[in-house]
Amino acid sequence: MIKTDQQLIYEIGVSLLPGIGHINGKKLVAYCGGAEGVFHQKKEHLEKIDGIGSKLAYLIVNQSVLTDAENELKFVKKNEIQTLFFTDAEYPYRLKQASDSPMMIYYKGMDVLNYERILAIVGTRSITERGKEITDEMIAGLKDAGVMVVSGLAYGVDTRAHKACLKNKVPTVGAVAHGLDSIYPSINKDMAAEMQIQGGIITEFISGTKPDAFNFPQRNRVIAGLADATLVIESGKKGGSLITADIANSYNRDVFAVPGRPDDVLSKGCNFLIKTNRASLVENSADLLYQLSWDVRKKTKTIQPKLFPDLNPDEQAIVDLLFDQKQCAIDLIMAKTGLTSSKLASSLLNLEFEGVVKCLPGKVYQLLR
Repeated sequence: MIKTDQQLIYEIGVSLLPGIGHINGKKLVAYCGGAEGVFHQKKEHLEKIDGIGSKLAYLIVNQSVLTDAENELKFVKKNEIQTLFFTDAEYPYRLKQASDSPMMIYYKGMDVLNYERILAIVGTRSITERGKEITDEMIAGLKDAGVMVVSGLAYGVDTRAHKACLKNKVPTVGAVAHGLDSIYPSINKDMAAEMQIQGGIITEFISGTKPDAFNFPQRNRVIAGLADATLVIESGKKGGSLITADIANSYNRDVFAVPGRPDDVLSKGCNFLIKTNRASLVENSADLLYQLSWDVRKKTKTIQPKLFPDLNPDEQAIVDLLFDQKQCAIDLIMAKTGLTSSKLASSLLNLEFEGVVKCLPGKVYQLLR
């Protein structure tokens, strides 16, 4: 869907409202029938919405936040940055399943945010030689498994993971805790540019936002939310990696950790995750692929959807879409096929009964044969 500049300004604007939060912000958009509707509501109506209040209602009616939104739109257009609002069909469907996901994300790179398989790799900034070897082996083992890797572009494990992905031609995305007008740490600027050809850079922060400490936990939930599973390579007993693992667990995503010696300071976090059943133990890429059932890559390219002669046009449209997209969330199927919710539900149910499609957690569908 091609949006007008004014539509984008409203979407950016509602995401910039101070003190509203992502959960209440989404409720507000739903209540008003869209981002534009938020700014056309009367103050007395806004005040009655749970979580808004008179102060925020005044800011919305005043519309001063739209000036910042206009400036941000100029920046993203100039720098060819993609804006993805949470109601967009292209918004990462895994991230959309998280209730606290960002209303707006900014992305520059290839179309890999809804990749068939996505793994988050995180760990300490003080990576050891052992950690480097493990990271390299993990990435090399993913080379032919159809996996995209997301990490945080930080020093240590993150940087090692991104570099190994580039070396092995594995798609990789870096989630950052600042605006896309800069790269932190600056030493990774060239690597970030290379990643945009093989993956991309993503953030929820507008241009000019600095990499302040309180932005990183927010960044961590984007890493966890984008991925099917999170792997912790090395970690101390405290740090961002454990935060990301906790967030992934809260999203009901798989979490894995590489064990280490009991006296190894940079294995304390991984060992803790394992012994408290917050993460499954993996020692190498074979373990990881086996645990995720990714050890045998699905031969989806051999599927021929036209071999289902009894499908009606609605069912055939769904099968054709799944053939191209591999996996699709139900809202994306509805958007792409144009089917009503009732027709879509009926068609999907029939396809499940016939053994043509399978429903995965989060109302995500894929072809079975």
